[in-house]
Formats: sequence, C-alpha cells, structure tokens
Amino acid sequence: MPASSPSRVVFALVGDVRASSRALRQLRALADMGLEVDVLTFGPPAQPDEVAEGVRLHVLDEPGGQGPLFFRRAHRLFQREASKCRADVYHASDLYTLPALAAAAKKHSARLVLDARELYPHVDATAGKPWATRVWTALERRYLPRTDAVLTVNDSIADRMADTYGIERPIVTHNVPERQAVPRTDALRDLLGIPAERKIVLYQGLVRVGRGLRTLIDALRDVPDAHLVVIGDGPNKHVIIGHASTSLPGRAHFLPHTPPDDLLRFTASADLGVHIPRPITLSIYLALPNKLFEYLMAGLPVVVADIPEMQRVLDEHEVGLTVDPHDRDAIAEAIQRALTDTEARQRWQANAPSVFETFRPEESKDRFQQVYRDLLGMG
Repeated sequence: MPASSPSRVVFALVGDVRASSRALRQLRALADMGLEVDVLTFGPPAQPDEVAEGVRLHVLDEPGGQGPLFFRRAHRLFQREASKCRADVYHASDLYTLPALAAAAKKHSARLVLDARELYPHVDATAGKPWATRVWTALERRYLPRTDAVLTVNDSIADRMADTYGIERPIVTHNVPERQAVPRTDALRDLLGIPAERKIVLYQGLVRVGRGLRTLIDALRDVPDAHLVVIGDGPNKHVIIGHASTSLPGRAHFLPHTPPDDLLRFTASADLGVHIPRPITLSIYLALPNKLFEYLMAGLPVVVADIPEMQRVLDEHEVGLTVDPHDRDAIAEAIQRALTDTEARQRWQANAPSVFETFRPEESKDRFQQVYRDLLGMG
C-alpha cells in the first residue's frame, strides 16, 4: 500500500520570511516534522532549499502604494496565490495576510493558524492614527473566531487578546533563538575599524519612531569611550543617521539589515546590547523582543526599557539594567555603569544562561509543533 503524501502547509508573511528569525524558526520546525511547506513572501529571488529541505519559497512581486492602498493590493495578491495552493493548513504569519488565508482555507476546507507577533491594532505605525487602530481591531474581531489556532509571543499579549475578543487564550511561543554556543568575535571592530579600547553599544532591529534611538544617541554623548552600532533598516533610518552625524560624530555606525543566520557573530562582538523603546503604543509597551534574547545568547549584558515583559526578565535573572526610556541622563548613567562595572558585568554574564532555562527554546519549538500535531491529527 503506497505511503500517504506529507501534509502540506501554506505559510504567508507581508515581508521577507528570510529576514524574520521567528518565521525561519517556525518554517524549520515544520520541515523537521516532515511537512511540505509553500511560503508566500516578498524579497529577492529564492535559492533551492534556502530555508530548509521541504520548504519552497514563492517570491511575489511586492505591490506598490502605501497605507490602505498597499494592504488592499497585498490582500488581493496573497488571496489569489494562496487559493491556488491546496493545503491542509494555512498559516498567516501576521494579521495582514489573515483575511487572504482565511479565504483560501475556506475554499479548500483546511485549517487556519494566525501568528500574532504583535498587538497589530497598536503597533508603532498606528501611533496617532485612531482610524488605523479601528480598522485592524475590526479585522481581528472578524477573523480571530475563524482561526483554529492563534499563536503569540508573550503572556501579556496573549491575555490582552483573549480579554479583548473573548477567544481562547493564544498559545505562547517566545521569541527565543535556538540554544547554541556563540563565541566572542571581533566582527564589528574589523568591519568598522573601532579600536579595541573603545566599547561597542549595539542596537539591532527596526529603525523607526518609538525605538528610542534619538534619545539613545543623545545619551551616548555623555559616554565618551563608547561607539554606537545600529544594525537594521526602517523608515526612520535616514533621520536617525542625520541626527547621529551631528550629535555623535565619528562614534555612530549604521549597518543594513543582516540575515538572522549571520547576525549573532556580529552581536557577539559588542560589549552591551540596548533596547530602550519609548512605549508610544500598547504593542511596544507589552513587547518582549527577539533582540533581548539574541543579546543574552551572545553573552552581552543589556540595558533595556523598564516596560513590563523586559522588566520581568531582568528582575528574575539580573542580566543588566532597566531604565526609564524618557530619561536621557538615566540612560547615560546606566550605559556607563554597564560598560565599566566589571564585577556587575561578570555577574550579569554568568546569569545569562539561566534566562534560557526559563524561556526554553526547545519548549517553544515543541509547543509550536504540538499545535500542528493537533491540527493534523498526528498524535
């Protein structure tokens, strides 16, 4: 009797999945289960087995336009392409693809999964735009009850979504990189010519309003032995580069987005990881970002904003300092201490592995795979 063919998943993201560490982890977890995965994505042309064996990238032409026009065009594009692919599960890797994949799942009598990486009605792009918050809230209210499983990144967001929409509490899979040894490198010093006696303060991630980079640059004026390195792109990058050129001349360096598989060797060449966003929206306020865990996996002490989820990590594990993201002087003092207090640095670095006993990468992977085992009746 012939063996049955593997179950098939259609996975979609508005963006390039190869630039998303979370998406890559999920795709590889699905491939490890022996599933066939078709990925609808934007970005450069795909290479064979670029993500994992059994994962096929279908690179779509990114539509033009901005705001509602862009999302309307993207919806039509994803709905057309997803409906062409018969699958057992349709996985929306963000809210923006959920309506399109819901239509495809209905057409093919398949299951539907949403990965709510953020509180989409309250992301930084909606700040000062109450109409945008209302639109995304209406979309969630309409489509969340149609999903067979909702994933999210931390307990605060899971609780908020369950309370807001009266749905079953989303399943939490944290933004934690795979456990690995990350040796110390000189990658940033070699690339940027930063002298060994100078300290490197690293920010990696999106460069946009709400990430606190302008205040960080101003604070570093009072930390004269430190260089700032920013790895990432975003709509606010040119403004931040201009501000740094006048406020921190010669000590601010900007690199483009680095693929997740290559990033940690750069992370491991810094002296301090920082993430001091201003919580201008609820999604920022409740965030527990991947970069925090990447800094710690690479052995860096951290200085982060005193927002709830990150504060909880530092309270429980003592791996750095939290600070009021609005207080420039306090940020400067925290960074100065984090770079120069040798005893504290050694203690924080020694404590870092304990974070990954609380936020176990293996547990998040297994929880994610269990969702699919349940949906597909795999036992």
